[in-house]
Amino acid sequence: MSRVPTPMTHSLQLTATLATAALGLVLNWGASGASAQPVAPGVTRPVYRVAESTPPKVDTAVTPAATAQPVAAQPPGLEGSPFDLRQRPGEHPLMPCLRLAKQGLAEMNAGLRCYSGTLTKTELIDGQVVGPQAMNIRVQQKPFAVHMKFVNPFPGREVLYNSGLNKTKLTARGDGWKWRMGKMELDVNGAMAMNGQRYPITMTGLYNLTAELVKVAEQDVKYGECTVSYSTQYKVDGRPTTMIETVHPTPRRNFRYNIARIYIDHGYRVPTKYSAWTWPKRQGGQPLLEEEYTYTNLKLNPALTAADFDPSNPALFSKK
Repeated sequence: MSRVPTPMTHSLQLTATLATAALGLVLNWGASGASAQPVAPGVTRPVYRVAESTPPKVDTAVTPAATAQPVAAQPPGLEGSPFDLRQRPGEHPLMPCLRLAKQGLAEMNAGLRCYSGTLTKTELIDGQVVGPQAMNIRVQQKPFAVHMKFVNPFPGREVLYNSGLNKTKLTARGDGWKWRMGKMELDVNGAMAMNGQRYPITMTGLYNLTAELVKVAEQDVKYGECTVSYSTQYKVDGRPTTMIETVHPTPRRNFRYNIARIYIDHGYRVPTKYSAWTWPKRQGGQPLLEEEYTYTNLKLNPALTAADFDPSNPALFSKK
């Protein structure tokens, strides 16, 4: 995804810190403090996407990660949360989140065989907001496979990817008049498969979302200019969650987002919503939602079989 930023030497740390203070007077168009950021739930403040094709360059003005103050108890906002997000002495404020995400990956590897539900997503593609798009999905973890049937828009559109059968191709059937063309095989990264999509189907799902967040956090913990806050006041699909918000107040090439929010279901222990906004392009400008993914009607480990991910199954691609 992105290359690891080169750690700054001890001799440059003081220079970087002074440069940050000086540049802050000029570049605070997007980082004038917490008062400039919107407050959930009507979130309109910005965040950069979790994945990008071109690795970010290192901004030499970024503040190196500073030694954190010890935190002995759960941070504020975590009342009723089942997750341990206590910050250990001397560590970056993102480290508790990184530990939790890695624990989540291990739990999914060990106990999540498959799941079904409804995925609703909104994405910024080529400067245009696409969505919300809603689709019924079924996901198999090993070998990784995804079946999607669009609900709105494009009702009837159907897509199936099964890495155990073909790692580079998916099977699709279009909506509307394209339905009459029948099934077709498409390259997962090709123009037709990616039309109207921000990421390929191979990046779909709860596990892949968590894995990408881990990659980003592992880079972010190398730098300062990061605040983390929590809340248990928000529900997704009527279910309690712990919301983790991470903010990088100043635009830096080192960081991929300004604000990221992830909602972890208390019972399922998986992320059921992720939202991201870009930094304003000018002072006082309105942020633009770049991507949001919400999983509802989740059923973990339902009675799915190999036939549910087999393109030759006559029950698939047969009804609009």
